[in-house]
Amino acid sequence: MRRNAVLFVAVSLLSGFGGTAMALVTGLWIFDLTGSPSLAALAATCVYVPTLAGPWLGGLVDRLPRRLVIIAANLTLATVLPTLLTVRGPEQVWLLYVVSTVYGVAYVLIDAGESALLPAAISPAELGQVNGWRSSAQEGAKLVAPLLGASLYAWQGGPVVALLAAGLPALAAALYAALRLTRTPSTAAPRARGIRSGLAVLFGSPAIRLPVVLATVAIGISGFATAAGYAVVTDLLGLPITFLGVLVSAQGVGSLAGGVVVGRLIARYDPTTVAVAGAALFGVSCLARCLPWWPVVVFASVIAGVGLPWALVAAVTALQTHTPDALLGRVSATANTLMFGPIAAANPLGSAAVLLGARPPLLLAATACLAAAALTWRTAAQGWGVRRGPLLSTRR
Repeated sequence: MRRNAVLFVAVSLLSGFGGTAMALVTGLWIFDLTGSPSLAALAATCVYVPTLAGPWLGGLVDRLPRRLVIIAANLTLATVLPTLLTVRGPEQVWLLYVVSTVYGVAYVLIDAGESALLPAAISPAELGQVNGWRSSAQEGAKLVAPLLGASLYAWQGGPVVALLAAGLPALAAALYAALRLTRTPSTAAPRARGIRSGLAVLFGSPAIRLPVVLATVAIGISGFATAAGYAVVTDLLGLPITFLGVLVSAQGVGSLAGGVVVGRLIARYDPTTVAVAGAALFGVSCLARCLPWWPVVVFASVIAGVGLPWALVAAVTALQTHTPDALLGRVSATANTLMFGPIAAANPLGSAAVLLGARPPLLLAATACLAAAALTWRTAAQGWGVRRGPLLSTRR
């Protein structure tokens, strides 16, 4: 079991490092070729769009051997990335968009397949802890990958980065092949096929619905508050915009720490309780960022880094624990669409709200998160008769 946990964490490091580095380098590459920031940003849209097809791609994962799907998706990335060696000028920019889209499809398949494969390789008691370790590994990679990727791009150019990045999914495929499954994941029965069956599981069980919906609110609100983060630095603190890098790093440190302990919290309490705590922490961080003192704002970024992974890992663990095995792929992919889809609308709304100043959108974000956390806890307490105590529960 420990061997499988190490393999999953190693895969998270590889995917987090390679994906983050290539996402940044692709944007830089397109900007250098075209001189257009909007065309550079379009690459990120290509990565995101396949998420909208999550329920259908997740259904595909349920119908096929999941480990083979994951390995095939990684090997496809390893095969496609070297085609970027042919990019020489603006006329080949389309190939960067194609590869970005392939990345997006592969991400959806890998995320859904991995969520479905984890319960077949990790015991239920260890799922939360392993998910926390994976979250910390991914966040740690995101702290290092942008600097190394940008440096390598400036030194050797995009083709070299693409070639090196192609080796990471190939290595990840080998690690997936090395997993020792304690049981064979089942495929969806004919009567279980279709998107409705996945939605019925996702919204029919309070144990899944409550943490997933709360994670959706927290993640969407984090997108809404993004523009306010810029205004806090320049308007409230009166500091150069480069100070935002300090805040991003502080949030990354919080994410690393939060990921390490979240598994123990889930094991001691339950996913809904941890999701409530995570959303509440993020709401408090939004309030703290309204104060015009930079040490408080840095601390608020650390708190936000702790809260968001708690909400996300709790939702993912609830899915893996309470979803029928035959439907894990589509339910996981549908949940990912639900949790991350609202960011597309939340970002521009937050950009418009910041015209009122930095504080109004942050206060609105804090109110939404804290209200959602309170409502979720009240619903869970009424439905399950949870006793109040430390960390909102006295269960052992």
